[in-house]
Amino acid sequence: MNPVVKYFNGEKAESYIFILIGVIALAMALYFIFALKSSFWKGVAIPFIIVALLEFIVGYTIVTRSPKDITRVETFIKKEPQSIKTLEIPRMEKVMSNFVIFRYAEIALIILGMALMYSSMNDTFWRGIGLGLFIQASIVLCLDFFAERRGHHYMEYLKEFSEKL
Repeated sequence: MNPVVKYFNGEKAESYIFILIGVIALAMALYFIFALKSSFWKGVAIPFIIVALLEFIVGYTIVTRSPKDITRVETFIKKEPQSIKTLEIPRMEKVMSNFVIFRYAEIALIILGMALMYSSMNDTFWRGIGLGLFIQASIVLCLDFFAERRGHHYMEYLKEFSEKL
């Protein structure tokens, strides 16, 4: 399969997973708030709602952008191969450096979530926020791991292509 199509279709497929997880997290948060009604579950609901909205927005943006990205990069390859070196590789270097920032932020949220979870032995609001942060940040960290790995393979392809010019 064409490495460009493979990369962006992988991005698109993972974005559908992001959207699905966001929808599930939002539904769970609403259940926690309206059915379980305890302060602990309301605490869990808050990070679920916030991260679910981010998952949905990021997922939707990538799903709608991916076909245009495929067309853009394939046009570079066929008609403007220098643009791979001057535009696409620098864009991907920025994407890859953002993954490092995201990873540290997600790890920090996981640690904060654990600290909040173990700060009290009672099922408090803050303990719920901790659990919600821990779960959502862990899920996003796992998904970003696969996205970053896919990005490394794509970067290798781009660099090999640009060296042939």
